Amino acid sequence: MKEIRASVFKSRCLTIMDKVQSTGEPVIITKRGIPIVKIMPVPAAEEDIFGFMAGKIKVVGDIESPLVPLKRFDIAPK
Repeated sequence: MKEIRASVFKSRCLTIMDKVQSTGEPVIITKRGIPIVKIMPVPAAEEDIFGFMAGKIKVVGDIESPLVPLKRFDIAPK
């Protein structure tokens, strides 16, 4: 794991972030020799077509009963 002074990170921030993303190696930023921040890549999210909307839809009310009463149709039970 690399350690970089805060002044060096400040001047090369975007380059260091690109390198961390491409190599996956975390970098520790120090201030006066004391570790302050650790930069590490975010793990890639798995994209799956099944369940990708889980938790985003809320069912309100009765979803099984018809909207129009069955008496309006000829198929109503007698």
